[in-house]
Formats: sequence, C-alpha cells, structure tokens
Amino acid sequence: MKVKIKPGIISGQIEIPPSKSYSHRAVIAASLAENRGKSEITNLKFSVDIKTTVEIMEKWGADIIKGESSLMIKGNNGKVIPKDRYTQCNESGSTVRFLIPVGLTSENELIFDGKGKLVSRPLNSYYKIFEKQGIFYETEKGGLPLKVKGKLRSGVYEIDGNISSQFITGLLYALPLLEGNSEIKINKILESKGYVDLTLEILKLSGIEIKNNGYKSFEIKGKQTYKTFNYIVEGDYSQGAFWIVAGIIASKQDNEIKCLHLNKNSLQGDKEIIEIVQRMGANLEIYDDCVIVKPSKTKGTVIDISQCPDIGPILTVLAALSKGKTEIINAERLRIKESDRITSIRTELNKIGAEIEETENSLIIQGVDKFKGGAVLSAWNDHRIAMSLAVASIRCEEEIIIEEAESVKKSYPHFWEDFRKMGGDVTEIF
Repeated sequence: MKVKIKPGIISGQIEIPPSKSYSHRAVIAASLAENRGKSEITNLKFSVDIKTTVEIMEKWGADIIKGESSLMIKGNNGKVIPKDRYTQCNESGSTVRFLIPVGLTSENELIFDGKGKLVSRPLNSYYKIFEKQGIFYETEKGGLPLKVKGKLRSGVYEIDGNISSQFITGLLYALPLLEGNSEIKINKILESKGYVDLTLEILKLSGIEIKNNGYKSFEIKGKQTYKTFNYIVEGDYSQGAFWIVAGIIASKQDNEIKCLHLNKNSLQGDKEIIEIVQRMGANLEIYDDCVIVKPSKTKGTVIDISQCPDIGPILTVLAALSKGKTEIINAERLRIKESDRITSIRTELNKIGAEIEETENSLIIQGVDKFKGGAVLSAWNDHRIAMSLAVASIRCEEEIIIEEAESVKKSYPHFWEDFRKMGGDVTEIF
C-alpha cells in the first residue's frame, strides 16, 4: 500500500497507544503464571507483534481470552508444553529473543521462524550459550529458521551488554523456572538499561525476585513461581515521540498537540525523548499523564541514542528541521532493526531536501528550514521509517508518497487513522 500525504496542519488531542514493550512482557509473565487464578491485562492494542506473542503463549499452554483491548490469561504454571514444534515469530524481534530461552525451559524440539529482516537479525548471544551447555541447534545461515532441542541449565551466563537487552530479558524470564540458582554477568556497558528496567518491573509484579547488581550482574533464584496479576498498560513513549515531534515542527504557533496516557514517572527508556527535545528548545508542558506540545524553533545538539534507539528515526526528522548541526551518536544498533535505520532515514529524508550524512555509527545533520517534498519515498518495510516520513510531511512544500505504508501494522496499526483524525490529508493508493 502507498499513501499520498499533502502538507497540512496537525493538531488536537491524541491517545498514545499502549507500550508495546510493556505489553509483550506482561503477556509472557501472565502466561507463565500459576494456573490457580487468572491475570487481566487491559489497555492493549493488538498490533502484529503483540498478536504474535499471544498466539505463541497460547500454543505453549496458556489459556487466553481476548477482549477488544484486554486479555484474561490463565497461565501454564511455568511449564512450556508446545502443541507443535513450529513457532512463527513473524517480524517481532522481541518475541523471538524473549521466547527462545523460555522455550528451552522444556526439552521439546522447537523451530523458531520469522519473516522479513527478522530472519537475518543476530542471535549469536544465544548460540554461545547453546554451545557452552551442549544444547543442539541448527540455523539457516546463522539466522532463522532456528531448530533447538535441549534444556537450559542453571548456572552463570555471560551476555554482551552492547548487543541487545532483549537477550537479557529472555534469560530473566526463563532462569527463575530452572531448578538451581543462576547469575547473568554483563560484559561491556549495558545499553538500553530502560528496557531491562521494564522487564524487572513486570517480573516483580508477577512475584519473581531478581537481584540487580548495578546492571553489571543479575542474581536469579531457581524454582520460582510466577503469580497472577492485573495490569493496565501505560502509553508508549516510542509512539508518543512521533506526535511530540509533529507538535514541535508544526508551522502555526496557535496549534498544539496534547499527548494523552504518557506517564510522567515511566521507566521507559524512550521517555528520553522529553529531555532531548527540551534541550533542543521545544516548548512542552508536562503533566502526570499527558504532555502538551507547542510549535517551537529548535536548535541542533549532540544526541546519544544508545539507551533509546527506537526514537532515532523521528529525532532525525526533528534534527533536520532544527537550526545548526546535530549529531546522533552511538547509533550502530539502528543498523540491525527492521531496516538499516541509519541508511534508510538518511536516504529518504535527503530525497526531500534534508542534509544528512552517515558514518558507521552516527548521523550528522545540518538543519534546513523546511523540506521540499515532491518525491516518492520508501518506508523500507519499516514501521518507524513510515511514521517518521509521515511526520516529515508536515513541513514539506509539496505532497509526498510513501510506499510500504502498511508496515505501520507491526506496532501501530491505526496510525494512519490517527494521522487523519489529527488533520492529516492522507490518501491510500493501492
């Protein structure tokens, strides 16, 4: 699907979708809980990624009743008994990396598969563990499909902290279910600490005890039991970032965007968007559960993206429209997302008049007053690129066309509907 967007005014009140990161974690914890009661998770949006995690946990023995925006889950008592060995993770990196260790708490043979770029995203951190523990695995050129058979053993695990926190989260879910005690030792500096904080928060809510030794190591007791819990998923700062930037770059000073359901005290790493844009000169009003954004003239700065890589593309849009020079540094992990986001965002924004250079692990951006538009742009089949380009249209002189616009379904299936509600002039082209 393609969309044609004419430049326009975006303003009003927007309900920010629930956090995908929290949603994955809550669904998995509830699905592993004891089966004497039920957990209720509310304020959910069933993106493709979340549906994928739900379907796998059902296949692994959880009893899940779906509402319009909620789940009632009777857990599998911490015992993974797959209905069949095939596990389709679609394009969800969180799903595959969280659930590989969980699946290996049983001795069943499992085949993890995926689609799109997920099939080639690295899983080497787990392969090292398999080799050390003698767990059988077989891959397709180092990626998916991945066949595994064996059972994780308690003990000491070493993980590189600069690769992805998702490997750590996967182990934090699985190791409490093993017989003995375990420890995760973090080599190098742990990036994306905020995502580990989300994991620890949900695990604590479900009765799992983890000792965090300053993010250098984690001590996990064995034979723990996941408890049932009720949970309301808070708004997602990584999705809110699109509307925050949209409000900042709006051209009319009397327009504002009110972003609802953004928890002022959230542990989400992507809440860093607030500090970054304020440092650049954005005019924000921060309340307990919402953020009001007013059009602002922003200036360039240095942005370290290591702890919040998902907001890299939309910050590139803001930087490209800010006065002076911006450097987005420590961005190497952007290259291993749904697209190579360093190259994809540079390529597409430059087509409409941005001045962006890339290095191996950074973006160097010279601000311009506005974009030219008048181009056909590719979303690179990447939801965050598609939404970033949509926001960029606000400051284009001419209309743009975005190809692979359906990619937003991965995380924000109603994005185009919301964009129209906020005043966007969007036409679908099939």
